[in-house]
Amino acid sequence: MRDRRRRLLLIGAELRAKGLLERADDIRFLTLPELRTVVDGGDDPRRTVAERKSHYARELRRRTVPVALLSDGTDVETLLPARTSDGRTLTGTGAATGRARGPARVVRDPSDAYIEPGEILVAPTSDPGWTPLFLTAGGLVTETGAVMAHGPTVAREYGIPAVICVPGATDRIRTGQMITVDGAAGTVTLDAPDAEPDDGPRAGVAPETNADADAVSASSGPAGE
Repeated sequence: MRDRRRRLLLIGAELRAKGLLERADDIRFLTLPELRTVVDGGDDPRRTVAERKSHYARELRRRTVPVALLSDGTDVETLLPARTSDGRTLTGTGAATGRARGPARVVRDPSDAYIEPGEILVAPTSDPGWTPLFLTAGGLVTETGAVMAHGPTVAREYGIPAVICVPGATDRIRTGQMITVDGAAGTVTLDAPDAEPDDGPRAGVAPETNADADAVSASSGPAGE
């Protein structure tokens, strides 16, 4: 494989010297039959390469990727009925059984992230670089993945529930928010915001104590004094 790559890059360097490629490694955007027509027939591949590089750049900016594609490129998710939701329940695919409740920890880059014991890891996806975070995580939620992919496999090995393919999880869930992960049902339930008690003290106003009341009474004195 390395020898083939080296030979292709040498051909790319020759095509660059002839003005047919901007960079030697642009040869990656040509199929072998296309490359043969360039080498043997002198075809100019620059327009094809530019279009494919532009498409490649767009794909690199993707936040999520389709769970499955048909042979014609159709996203399978677009063919399924719309998922119903009560506003607090996110639906995905259960990938590791179990149920856990804890504060969420939304992580998009594992390089400098940390997980407190019991926190639920919420991520766009995962690969071997995320493994250290699983040591203390109480559960896993990802926006993409497959049951046999790295994240769910490690979750099963560590005995923590996992729900994958939850659209928009990293946007819908906030760090610190209490959530419940049900790996059997394939759901993630967001806790409802705590309602402010009607008869409690207002935010920012300290409750009046007996000592405060006594002080007010003493200072006011009898009427007319």
